[in-house]
Amino acid sequence: MSTKTDVSHPKTLAWRLFFPLAALHAAVMVPLSLLAFYHGAPLGLLDSPAAHGRELLFGFALAVIAGYLLGPMPHRRLLGMVVLWLAARGGGLVWPEALPVLLADGLFALLLAWRLVPRFLAAKKWRNRVLSPLLGLLCLLAVASLVGRLVQQDALPSALMHHAVLWLVLLMALMGGRVLAPAINGHLMASRRQTGAGVQPRLEAALIILLVAAPLLAPWPATAGLAAPLTAAAGLLVLWRLWRWGPWACRRRPDLLGLLMGYAWLGAGLLLAARTLWLGLPLNGVLHAFTVGALGTLASGIMLRQAILRAKGRPEREPVLPLLALLFTLAAVLRLMAFPAGGAWLSLLWASALVWSVAWLLAAWRLVVWSRRGSNRPRI
Repeated sequence: MSTKTDVSHPKTLAWRLFFPLAALHAAVMVPLSLLAFYHGAPLGLLDSPAAHGRELLFGFALAVIAGYLLGPMPHRRLLGMVVLWLAARGGGLVWPEALPVLLADGLFALLLAWRLVPRFLAAKKWRNRVLSPLLGLLCLLAVASLVGRLVQQDALPSALMHHAVLWLVLLMALMGGRVLAPAINGHLMASRRQTGAGVQPRLEAALIILLVAAPLLAPWPATAGLAAPLTAAAGLLVLWRLWRWGPWACRRRPDLLGLLMGYAWLGAGLLLAARTLWLGLPLNGVLHAFTVGALGTLASGIMLRQAILRAKGRPEREPVLPLLALLFTLAAVLRLMAFPAGGAWLSLLWASALVWSVAWLLAAWRLVVWSRRGSNRPRI
């Protein structure tokens, strides 16, 4: 009976579809955004900085989350979610306020929340249960931002984008730690017969408290000054956590060094954000330390590592992984330098966008290669 059920309802790993699509989407989206902003291209989905930010967070990042956390799903259900995601991405470029496009986008976010939120509510440790409301909040913000697009009130999406980026920082701090800690421990056990610092639960708990407070205070001018010291403390804790993992012990593991570089971008971004808040300046430009440096490096590294491990490969032998970390770091530095650079700002923006796109095209290529290797392995 169970055999017939398995045959009639075949399952597919969500990452096999969402990871390559997310990588290609990221590669194309940023250059299209610049064409829309500065060269008059009629791309409704990307016609403002807030709209560009929304597409990065709720188009790209939610697709990465779906690929990483959904796991195996019945093929038809997974295809249905992919079709909703694609309809929202493609349709939004032409008809950003069309009701079917908004419904597809919102339904994808709600279905993702429905699949993921209950899973983490059952966790025994409160630090793991935090993921449940956090994932639910990101999905609800995706839906709320659609309301902003529908009523065409730019202030609403801008505030939501700042909130969403800071909540995404908390998610990256948690999920990045859950990937890095066991990976580094495994490397240390294999190479030195010793354990590493691990997840560091007390430090992680402190990070959760600080990074919950930051999104509640930072986006509002009246409370931004209160958020500055909390954000600085969170940045220092992120860097201290990274230091305790012992990056020097991973010098022969470029795949782990790349992930550590992405985690370092979280700490650096929080310190930059704290300085910006202290000076009373808007967060807009600084947030690219998170969305380009941290998200690009961590997402590409985690996605590709998962594909390689599923295919029984060895991530340390994948030459693209360290290259990706360097490319995303270069893209982030160029992006942060752009607007203070005077007359060269647009050239730096385009340079950052092209480096970002090359990195994601490389990631998409290797994801497809490793996905095929995994699917071609004999099954016993």
